[in-house]
Amino acid sequence: MRAVVIEEFGTVPGVRRVPEPGPSADAVVVRVTATGICRSDWHALAGHDPDVVLPHVPGHEFAGVVSEVGAAVTGWAPGMRVTAPFVNACGRCPTCAAGNHQVCPQQRQPGFTHWGSFAEFVVVDRADVNLVALPDDLDDVTAASLGCRLATAFRAVLDVGRTRPGEWVAVHGCGGVGLSAVMVAAAGGARVVAVDVAPAALERAEKLGAQVCVQAAGLSVMAAADAVRTATGGGAHVSLDALGSQDTCMASIAGLRPRGRHVQVGLLPSSVGLPRVPMHLVVAGELEVLGSHGMAAHDYPRLLALVAAGRIRPGDLVSGTVPLAEAGRVLADLGAPAGRRWGITVALPQQ
Repeated sequence: MRAVVIEEFGTVPGVRRVPEPGPSADAVVVRVTATGICRSDWHALAGHDPDVVLPHVPGHEFAGVVSEVGAAVTGWAPGMRVTAPFVNACGRCPTCAAGNHQVCPQQRQPGFTHWGSFAEFVVVDRADVNLVALPDDLDDVTAASLGCRLATAFRAVLDVGRTRPGEWVAVHGCGGVGLSAVMVAAAGGARVVAVDVAPAALERAEKLGAQVCVQAAGLSVMAAADAVRTATGGGAHVSLDALGSQDTCMASIAGLRPRGRHVQVGLLPSSVGLPRVPMHLVVAGELEVLGSHGMAAHDYPRLLALVAAGRIRPGDLVSGTVPLAEAGRVLADLGAPAGRRWGITVALPQQ
């Protein structure tokens, strides 16, 4: 099959021919029809993830059709249209028994622990636990956003952040997951402040429901936080670092009102330096500092119901599509903030 293969960290990966995967007993092979190009994949390309061993195929956010089924799989058959969360949970441990598949200690992750979806085929382990059926009226390109960024934002805003109607939500970083958070928060009745350095991203955030946009280019961390506090009349009730940097993490926390809730969504790998968390503000304001890591497959029906009702519109998050041959270049570009595109770029492995 054709796949984007990382052969050296930090370089633009190209398309190569590699062996097609086969399913283990509890897995399925999915023919990938669309796959999102995510900043988490860029971390794999940059060598920030210790699970990634070269050569490697990135990609973890996809839609497709089941092509092969392992002998122990009972709920799925070839021809079914599916997606899956980026965390493939074991479904058997105490954490999974409590419903928290997204933090399963035995998790597998396509594109990280094994080869991913920047390819014509990808394996989903523990398929009966992790596959999600796609509605017939949801197209492949739109569905590709469900496996990571939209689902991650959905749970981060509503479940982890416990956002209530009328509250102020600040979103720092308006890439794919950030714009998803803007859309989810606005759909839930919250008032949203979007913070970014890119005018195009802020324009899109406004179209998706942000009431206030803060242009952070040239602002210090504390100036960005001050702008949020001014816009919200004392600070956000909930704030998300949707990018993952030392500055956006600190600005998100510093822009909260007393007893506010910070949700860290963007990855902060230790290899790029630990963030400077302003704990004096956390203590003085009795702030909550929370992490959010994807969403379990069993939670997807809630999201899909809102998509079906038109309250959440994943298609509005897609900025464009590219053939598989261009996916490596787009992925490498995610490491340059000035060149970052708004929203979600989707690669089409069958092209």
